[in-house]
Amino acid sequence: MSEQPVSERSVSAGSVSERPVPEESVSAGPVSGRALRQLPLRILPAPLLLARRGSLGGRGSAHLIERHARVYRRTWLVLASGFFEPLFYLLSIGIGIGALVGKLTFAGHPVGYTSFVAPALLATSAMNGAIFDSTFNIFFRLKYAKLYDAALATPMRTGDVALGEVGWALIRGGLYACAFMVIMLALGLVHSIWAVLAIPVALLIGFAFAGAGMAATTFIRSWQDFEYVTLATLPMFLFSATFYPLGVYPRPIQLIVDCTPLYQGIALLRGLTLGYVGPGLLWHVLYLTVMGAGGLAVAGRRIGRLLLR
Repeated sequence: MSEQPVSERSVSAGSVSERPVPEESVSAGPVSGRALRQLPLRILPAPLLLARRGSLGGRGSAHLIERHARVYRRTWLVLASGFFEPLFYLLSIGIGIGALVGKLTFAGHPVGYTSFVAPALLATSAMNGAIFDSTFNIFFRLKYAKLYDAALATPMRTGDVALGEVGWALIRGGLYACAFMVIMLALGLVHSIWAVLAIPVALLIGFAFAGAGMAATTFIRSWQDFEYVTLATLPMFLFSATFYPLGVYPRPIQLIVDCTPLYQGIALLRGLTLGYVGPGLLWHVLYLTVMGAGGLAVAGRRIGRLLLR
């Protein structure tokens, strides 16, 4: 009687399939990298299972992003709704109140109020989109949908989960940023060629807040704790020089505002779109990069503690 080939059940975030594995790949001797990838998970000892997890690389995060894209394909109105909030603020405050305010002074030069507010609303849009995706949505997937329990039953690692969630938040934020930049161009609110860097900077802002938001979400115990998220983001939106120059605040308040992450993004985008570019902008880039990378690292470790204990 001839022996049947071993069947492997391959599990990914998007599909479940079976394929035969040659018998010669299951042997008592040393296992090659190619044969290791073909071994079914249910027969792998712990050391080889960890090795197979390590061979997945960054593809696990791509599978998670694909999963989210498939979900939002049927709920695209939810995805598109995030664009309208900054647009309404721009039309009501930037253009409506801007007609009453006229010009104000920025970096020693007169600037139209609408041109002053627009880059701040772009930064705020990147923050809000990243925070919403990395807090409310991730908490639901973690505590109720049990999405990450299912994902970690595959060769995906906790780092892949964290990177995939941040990657999806950046894709969503990038769509909002591109649409808002088109509006700014149509209204004549872009005054410098440096504005071509506004989209990458908006993605950097989204990365910083998505990493920090996901790390914070791993400490949240119930929906009531999200009041602390609002308590942090709403004052930043109102007082991070979004609608007024930093100089109108008293000096102690200026020092506090200067340390907030949203102000770093606003100052960076405002300098690029208005054409006031200098070495000082690199500090804002470094601040946001460290914030995002640190949050991503903490989120990966915390998800591991919560799901793999």
